[in-house]
Amino acid sequence: MMGFCRWSCLELHALFPTVVATDHLDLDPLELAALLQTVLQCRAEASGNPDPGCAWTGDLNGVWQLHQHPACRLITEQVIQRVCGYLDATGFDLTRLELHLQRCWPVLSDWGQVVGRHHHPNAHLSAVLYLSGDGTGADGCLCLHAPSQCNELVPGLAVGHDAPIAPHHPCNQSRWTLAPKPGLLVLFPSRLDHSVEENGEAEALRVSISFDFVLTAPASGEPPEYLAPHPGQWQRCPRPEN
Repeated sequence: MMGFCRWSCLELHALFPTVVATDHLDLDPLELAALLQTVLQCRAEASGNPDPGCAWTGDLNGVWQLHQHPACRLITEQVIQRVCGYLDATGFDLTRLELHLQRCWPVLSDWGQVVGRHHHPNAHLSAVLYLSGDGTGADGCLCLHAPSQCNELVPGLAVGHDAPIAPHHPCNQSRWTLAPKPGLLVLFPSRLDHSVEENGEAEALRVSISFDFVLTAPASGEPPEYLAPHPGQWQRCPRPEN
C-alpha cells in the first residue's frame, strides 16, 4: 500500500496533444436526401476503386470538387465555419492567414469494403462529414492512428503479442475510432494517418464527404516564415520547349 501511495503522487503531464475536433451538423432530412442522391449519381455504376476491397473514393474518380455542386454549398459553408473555429481554438490568428478549400470528394463503402491507412500530404487540415451510419460502427469506424507511441518505451511493445502493457490504456493507445452517424463532422490535421474499417453491414452503404484545406499567407503583406505566399502571388513557370 505504501508503494501505491508513492506512485499515486506522480503528476502525469500529457504533452504535445494532437487535436481532433468533432461536431454534429443538424442536416435537414430533405437536404440529407439530396446529398445522398448527389453522391450516388457521382458514383454511377462504379462499385469501388481499382484496389480489391477498397471503397469508391471520388478523388480517384474525377469527383474532387463536390463543394461546387449546388446541393453541397450549404454544408460546405457550415464545415468552413467549423474549420475556422478549430483554427481559432488551436491558437491561429485568422487575420494573418488565408484558408483555401482545396478539394472535396465523396466516399462510398459497400459491404466488405475498407479504406486503407493513409494521410493527405497535399493538405494541412482535413474534415469528414458522415451522411450515414447508426452510431454502432457496424458499417465501419473511422480510425485515427497515433503518429508515434513514445510512452510504450520499447518500440512496438504496445502492439506486440502478450505485451506487458494494459490494452487500450489512454497513455499507450495506437488508434482512436469513431462510429459514423449522419451529421457527424470530424476535423484533424491532414498529416495524421487514418483509415476506415470494413463495412460489416451487408445491406448498408457507408457514405461520407471529405474535405481538404490549405493555409497560406494573405494576399497582401509579407508572408511569415514557412507559410506559403498566397497563390495569387505565385508565378507559373512554363515548360521549356523541345
